[in-house]
Amino acid sequence: MREEIAKVLTMVQEGKIDADKGSELIQVLKEKEEAGSKLLEKQTKYLDKTLKIRVVSAENDNVTVNLPIKLIKVVLMAGHSIAASIPQSEKYVKDLDINLIVEAIENELDGQIVDVKSANGDTVSVIIE
Repeated sequence: MREEIAKVLTMVQEGKIDADKGSELIQVLKEKEEAGSKLLEKQTKYLDKTLKIRVVSAENDNVTVNLPIKLIKVVLMAGHSIAASIPQSEKYVKDLDINLIVEAIENELDGQIVDVKSANGDTVSVIIE
């Protein structure tokens, strides 16, 4: 941003723009930088959150997974592939749309994003907090 402000000041010195216009441009540059900083801070806070997956089955085959959002794409895709290939866990993940969860994370959704309850009492919850 310093380089951009220097260019504006040079334009004022050279008489290409007046001082009022230069001041206005510098103010816009500062506001743009502040907005970028706030967005980065918001994204950083989101990346500090955790994706929590809870599976509670009627047969007491319970699963609890806590994953940092920072690692989610890689771990979630690999974990889903592994779970889908294990006969005991396949029935719990076959209807779980991993792409939906990844999309929710990319859009910085918060709170419960998946809530599945089966007729036999099994539940699957995916929460970002």
